[in-house]
Amino acid sequence: MTRCFRCFSSTFVDVEGHVAPHIDSVQAAGASLSTSTTLKSLGVVLDQRLTFHDHVTNVVKSCNYHTRAIRHTRHLLTQSAAQTLACSFINSRLDYCNSLLLGTLAISLNRLQRAQDIAARVVMDAHHRTDAKQLLRQLHWLPVRQRILFKMAVLTRKAHTTGTPTYLSQHLHQRTATYSTRS
Repeated sequence: MTRCFRCFSSTFVDVEGHVAPHIDSVQAAGASLSTSTTLKSLGVVLDQRLTFHDHVTNVVKSCNYHTRAIRHTRHLLTQSAAQTLACSFINSRLDYCNSLLLGTLAISLNRLQRAQDIAARVVMDAHHRTDAKQLLRQLHWLPVRQRILFKMAVLTRKAHTTGTPTYLSQHLHQRTATYSTRS
């Protein structure tokens, strides 16, 4: 008899309501392998509930590390050089697999936004209380939420117009208006 399991607060309950035992380790080839609550695949940390909290924590740590490194040498750099470094070290980390963060908790996106705001202040050599929105506009950087939406729009447009990748394009359907508009 096969059982389907659903996860409820770190315990597994099957369809009939039976609680499955908690598994701490697995025996394989005579060795005991311990289980983990997170999985890192291609640089993305996945947790049990797919909240991406651990992934966001790792990205923010990495961005803060590189921001501090740029801050230490900022007085030796031109604004253009500082912007290039920030784009290559910080914005690339904010953009990597950020489409997975679509629909995630606002608190996670706010943490990423703070990391980007700090980087913008360092690049523009501004005071730590300067409004970051103006600095982002001057640097022509999209805020984190808009970066995610832009990436999704580009991927959707590419899949719709070229038909590749097929595993995405087969799920896209052209929306037709139910009534005619003047535009």
